[in-house]
Amino acid sequence: MSEKTTAATPLNDVKAFAKKHRIEIEDAQTILDQYGDDRKNADKAARRIAA
Repeated sequence: MSEKTTAATPLNDVKAFAKKHRIEIEDAQTILDQYGDDRKNADKAARRIAA
């Protein structure tokens, strides 16, 4: 079995994600680190923070 490794999310992706959901960049980075490529769940988490 292969181990899943995650690379750091590029800053421009973090900024775009933060702007899209109107959240702080630090919050966006935390969400993207936690959910990685699973954008559906990352979007849900961002909506919970933005509310």
